[in-house]
Amino acid sequence: MEVEVRGAPPKELRDWLWDYDAHPLAEHERASLSSLARTGRVGLTGSQLFKTDAFMAAQPFGNVPAAFGPDGTIGIFESNSIMRAVARLGAAKFALYGRDAYEASRIDSFLDVSLVFARDSQIYLLALSSDTVDAAVHARAREAFAVYASGIEQALSPQRAALVGGGLSLADICFAAELALFMNEHARADQLHKLGLDRILHPAVQDEYPRAFAHFARLVEHEHFRPDLNPYVEKLLAKAGN
Repeated sequence: MEVEVRGAPPKELRDWLWDYDAHPLAEHERASLSSLARTGRVGLTGSQLFKTDAFMAAQPFGNVPAAFGPDGTIGIFESNSIMRAVARLGAAKFALYGRDAYEASRIDSFLDVSLVFARDSQIYLLALSSDTVDAAVHARAREAFAVYASGIEQALSPQRAALVGGGLSLADICFAAELALFMNEHARADQLHKLGLDRILHPAVQDEYPRAFAHFARLVEHEHFRPDLNPYVEKLLAKAGN
């Protein structure tokens, strides 16, 4: 299936129209659409954001990510739910949601666990980005990563090539995305050092979770992952000096 992706770095989203037809606002639009201005509550807290009534009806929590059916009236929110919808719609070509209800439910379990990890990892990464990270936030993120990575390590034991079934699924895709996102910590190594904190993804972390990181390395080089994921990971590794 075809998916159109629109987006921008978080700071630039202040200057977008949040709608099915999402786009950067021109100056004349900001004045004419002033009635749509709403105060951000999550992520962009306190910012003035322009959200249409149709967007709020389709995305009741009013945040991103958000996806829509072809006519724009049906909204899907939260990244894993968007991923699930795409997998269902493209199931005739790729069985990314498993071969039966049991595999689909096991995949859901991995996606749900990833959301728990993502909660603490995003708080940590946003704190690093805004230079507000402290030892408590760092400790929560470190524990969340240890729990997540340990589960992935166990799931791949003894020598499994995928997290669910015999082929790649949404579980593997989500794992690759979450770990790649967490690698943004590499760009903040100096910041952590000044606070007396170590990188959670320290140089020896691959020795603690060898199967998980070997699986991630395979996914980065996979033909369908490599065009986008490889340059992203290489850029972050370069910042870490790895």
